[in-house]
Amino acid sequence: MARILVLGAGFAGLWAALGAARKRDEIGARADDTEILVVDRNAYHNIRVRNYEVDLGDVALPLAGLLDPVGVRHRVADVEAIDPAKRQVVVRTDAGAEVLTYDRLVLTTGSELVRPAIPGLAAHGFDVDTYEAAVKLDAHLAALGRQPPSADRATVVVVGAGFTGIEVATEMPDKLARAGITGERHVILIDPNPVVGATFGAHGRPVINEALSALGVETRLNVRVGAVDAGSITLDSGEIIATRTVVWCAGMRASRLTADLPVAHDRLGRLAVDHFMRADGLVDVFAAGDVAACLIDGAHPTVMSCQFARPMGRFAGHNVVADLFGEPLLPLTIDWYVTVLDLGAWGALYTTGWDREVHTTGAAAKATKQTINRERIYPPRNGDRAALLAAAAATIQAAPRTRT
Repeated sequence: MARILVLGAGFAGLWAALGAARKRDEIGARADDTEILVVDRNAYHNIRVRNYEVDLGDVALPLAGLLDPVGVRHRVADVEAIDPAKRQVVVRTDAGAEVLTYDRLVLTTGSELVRPAIPGLAAHGFDVDTYEAAVKLDAHLAALGRQPPSADRATVVVVGAGFTGIEVATEMPDKLARAGITGERHVILIDPNPVVGATFGAHGRPVINEALSALGVETRLNVRVGAVDAGSITLDSGEIIATRTVVWCAGMRASRLTADLPVAHDRLGRLAVDHFMRADGLVDVFAAGDVAACLIDGAHPTVMSCQFARPMGRFAGHNVVADLFGEPLLPLTIDWYVTVLDLGAWGALYTTGWDREVHTTGAAAKATKQTINRERIYPPRNGDRAALLAAAAATIQAAPRTRT
């Protein structure tokens, strides 16, 4: 039996598995003995881009309901090592280490938060990098809400004023309210850059600053974190802020597993892939999502986001099966790019193009963001095999529409 091994069940991995199942179904009897196996440390697919939100009740989708109907096997295990020369992957479960072989590999283990060796950060910091981490943060805030009022209880420091940090900071006032932390509250956004949202350019930054001001989010710019402890954070400016909640959102890097592969990596640790999602310099290895970099329009590399991970996954899944059976591969090209940044109760910011021209702001952009987060990026969840396979077609969605 031939085996296609998909490592990771995030946005790229889930859609790679479904795309592979769709292509296997199209090929028919010749592919009936082809196993598609997904390995992930969790038994669920995390709608990761929603981990900053107030309500986490619908962001962990059991894999069984998504993969079982289309005949894709899945296992819960940690991936420890990849040996492309031997076509082997070492995984670890509670029972110990195990070696899995493959005929084709699809690497979709995503990205992980960069955690520098700052004193106290590992012990006292929080993040929203994973569903588990987001739940831990919410439980922490709920516990604070049951304690007597104090300045450090009602102060949250968010480190990193990029996309994730801005969304965490602007959602935080509502998170605090839900946790029962009322009265005077302080949300402080910290970044070593001189501006918030440095990558949003001159067009988007005024909108972001307006939202931060309206929500009462403070900033500390041109500073770095020196240390974190249970009751405070110390900045290299000498300022010490009393807080029991530091949320680290500063930087992402491709999964450490990419380092196992003896090929070039970009500054984020990503593998170069062609438009068929084949990893450059490797045989029978495809990659998609945050571990892969593709010049998606011939000029711009893909960005670590579900906007690119989902179509990359679909095409990787289609192409890995096509490659196995000697059928033509489909190239992925995306000629549009947008960002929709959630700005909490203030609204959102919708930009278009690589220069991030402002398209819509406020309530109109928020409606678009909610459509993306709650509808567009979800797979069918009714267990219908035909619906799941239809959703996995190797096609490109149009840019999100503005809704009011």
